[in-house]
Amino acid sequence: MNFENILVAIDNGIGQITINRPTKLNALNVATIQELHNAFENLENDNDVRVIIITGGGDKAFVAGADISEFANFSIEEGAQMAVQGHELLFDFIENLKKPTIAAINGFALGGGLELAMACHFRIASDNAKMGLPEVSLGIIPGYGGTQRLPQLIGKGRAMEMIMTAGMISAEEAHRAGLVNHIVPQAELLDFTKGIANRIMRNSPFAIGRAIKCINANFKDGINGYETEIRNFGKCFNTEDFKEGTTAFLEKRKAEFKRN
Repeated sequence: MNFENILVAIDNGIGQITINRPTKLNALNVATIQELHNAFENLENDNDVRVIIITGGGDKAFVAGADISEFANFSIEEGAQMAVQGHELLFDFIENLKKPTIAAINGFALGGGLELAMACHFRIASDNAKMGLPEVSLGIIPGYGGTQRLPQLIGKGRAMEMIMTAGMISAEEAHRAGLVNHIVPQAELLDFTKGIANRIMRNSPFAIGRAIKCINANFKDGINGYETEIRNFGKCFNTEDFKEGTTAFLEKRKAEFKRN
């Protein structure tokens, strides 16, 4: 597919999405959210893709927020509908993908940008990255999952402070808080992230997808994460990946899992 606001590339099992609005610091608008949904959906359904990386174009921003001009005059109903559509199309959609999705945060990740990164399965930041949820300075609150995912990742107290002060934190502070897994120099960010993606790709695609489902279950109301784990643990036994993995272990060789 051809996109106006993003770039998509596939190389050796890794799908890379680059948000390409550098003059707008890669701000999210309605068109970009739709394109991102389409790109993630395509990569999820592509048997040649095992891991997805998302990053920002240029050297200043991952995503520096939402495009405020699009919603400055919204009514209550329009604001709520914008949040509903965002969750369905992109943020919840990414969180529930069966393929590992990594955010490579290459600069500012603010507002909807940080919410996008938090929807990914984990995050790696360049040393110049800055992160924050400044929505209350505009008279609104985070509407794309920020009030839920930030406390899950860094704890209630820290999340309360970040959201209520509308301040930014450095990559080092984000790392100490558990918001990002690693910090690397900006020039090394994508190579480092692809290195982790390659380590992931040595393992069973089916098992990884089931692990994502089980981990997410712990954070969903009304779902027993332990029961989800037991059920999906059992499902692993009737797969080619299980046969290959156990056979390779017994034969003292590396497992060779199929991409599909």
